[in-house]
Amino acid sequence: MDYTLEERLDLIEFRQRLLFDNDDFSRLMFDHDVTRKQLAGILDLFSSLRNRIDDGEEVSSSRYELNIYELVPQHEHNYHFAESVAQTLHEAGRFEEVFEELYGDTPKFKSYLESHNK
Repeated sequence: MDYTLEERLDLIEFRQRLLFDNDDFSRLMFDHDVTRKQLAGILDLFSSLRNRIDDGEEVSSSRYELNIYELVPQHEHNYHFAESVAQTLHEAGRFEEVFEELYGDTPKFKSYLESHNK
């Protein structure tokens, strides 16, 4: 992708901020080359999912993953990335209900959730 000088500077500053924050979620975003705009979209998506859950609407992991691929096209079809975003936010105590609603019934995360919710 070709960046303007301003876009490149913003990307460098954003990535520097991720390194400075040095938490699991920031490292995940850094390691997967997520941009500031993509991160804002991810957080907006999680807010929207939280609101939908609060309103009693159903949310699905497959629709969530499609939304992540739209926001971060360099990870299209990488469901591990989508799961990692949700799980890392959950581990940080952010949007916990979203992860639990999306993946709470999956055998893959059953033991993780049992140990985390003790």
